[in-house]
Amino acid sequence: MPIPEVKKIWMDGRMVDWKEAKVHVLTHALHYGSGVFEGIRCYKTRKGPAVFRFKEHLERLYASAKIYHMEIPYALEELRSATKELIRANGLESCYIRPIAFRGYGEMGLNPLKAPVNVSIAVWPWGAYLGEEGIKNGIRCNISSYQRISPNVLPPLAKCTGQYVNSILAKVESLKAGYDEAIMLDYRGMVSEGPGENIFVVKDGYIYTPPEHASILRGITRASVMEIADDLGHTVEERDLTRGSLLTADEVFFTGTAAEITP
Repeated sequence: MPIPEVKKIWMDGRMVDWKEAKVHVLTHALHYGSGVFEGIRCYKTRKGPAVFRFKEHLERLYASAKIYHMEIPYALEELRSATKELIRANGLESCYIRPIAFRGYGEMGLNPLKAPVNVSIAVWPWGAYLGEEGIKNGIRCNISSYQRISPNVLPPLAKCTGQYVNSILAKVESLKAGYDEAIMLDYRGMVSEGPGENIFVVKDGYIYTPPEHASILRGITRASVMEIADDLGHTVEERDLTRGSLLTADEVFFTGTAAEITP
C-alpha cells in the first residue's frame, strides 16, 4: 500500500522532517536484515486517539531485540512517550505506527555486535491492509508452496526484518496466481499462518487456531480475539490443523494489526 507523507518522523531521540528521515547506504540492516519492528494501530475514539495494546506491542519489540542480541538504547516508556508525541505532532486521529530498531552504519559482515542500534518511529494514515472489500466480503487464499520458517532455522516469535522475505515470497506467489493472500504451512505440513497474519478456523461452533509450535508469531490481535471469544462464551482451542481443516471449515479468518479481522 502507498505511504502517505506526514510531517515528522522520530529518529534516535529527535523529530525530523519526513524527507530528512534517511540512513546510510551501508547500514548493516540494509545488507543483512538485522532489524526488529512492530506494527501498531491507533484508532480514533471520542476521547481522542487510542493506541491498541500499546504496551504489549512494545514489550514484543524488546523481546525480539533480545532474541537478536540487540540492546535498544531507550527505555520502553521513552518510546511510548515519543510515539504519543509523534502522533500529536502529525495531527493524526488514527494511524498505523511502525517502530523499528536496527543495526546501523559502522560495521560490515556477519558479526553485528559492534554496529550501533538505531531506533525510528513512523506514523501515517493507513486503511484496511487486505482491502475494505475483503473485510466485508472475504478474500481468496491459496496454500503457499513456501513453508513458514522453522524454529530451528529462525525464531518465529521474533518480528525481524530479514525473516519477512519468507512472507514476501509467499505473498507474491499468491498474488501472481490470482489470489489475495497466502496460507502457509509449517515444516510438518500443518497450518501455520498467513504471510503477516494469524489464522483461525471455525467448525461446528468451535474456534481453532494453530499453536505456538506451528511456527507462528505470537500475535497480539490473535490474543485479543481469543480473550474476547472466551468472554462471549465461545470455546477457543489451540491445536494442530491440517489443510483438510481449512477445506472443511465453516469459517476461516485472519487476524493481525494490519489485517485486523479479515475472513
